[in-house]
Amino acid sequence: KMSEVENTFRKFATYGDTAASGNSMTGKNFSKMCKECGVMDGKAVTSTDVDIVFNKVKAKGARTITFTEFQQAMKELCVKRFKNKSPEEALQAVYGLMEGKEPGHVGTTKATKVGGVERLTDTSKYTGTHRERFDESGKGKGLAGREDLTDNSGYVGAYKGAGTYDK
Repeated sequence: KMSEVENTFRKFATYGDTAASGNSMTGKNFSKMCKECGVMDGKAVTSTDVDIVFNKVKAKGARTITFTEFQQAMKELCVKRFKNKSPEEALQAVYGLMEGKEPGHVGTTKATKVGGVERLTDTSKYTGTHRERFDESGKGKGLAGREDLTDNSGYVGAYKGAGTYDK
């Protein structure tokens, strides 16, 4: 039973921090865990209670708590959460809430494909001079599609129309 809780502790301890070892947990992750596992219910246990308990159990000057300090914090919170149970039963009930839980990704930003992008990048809908810049498959022609390339090989420099004198 304890290894399940310790497993949950490690998952939340490493959440959002690639460098975290999983042996200590920040206040932010502790608060997240309490919220997602149902320890913090908003009535008996609020986010303020969770923050107070976290600061009470952590070592002075430290920013994180170890698993041992975490167990101490849970002993304090479980009595608040389950008032009608004995401290031991309350602790088991809180650990029961945590078993097998993982940090959720609620509210994480997802990339959305905006409808306008499809319309703007569809070369088959281009008109006028823009149409000349792409071939039938939609691949760009590069410089050849940007300007009318003329033969500048006349007797006079920049003469456009070599071989058209007789016509």
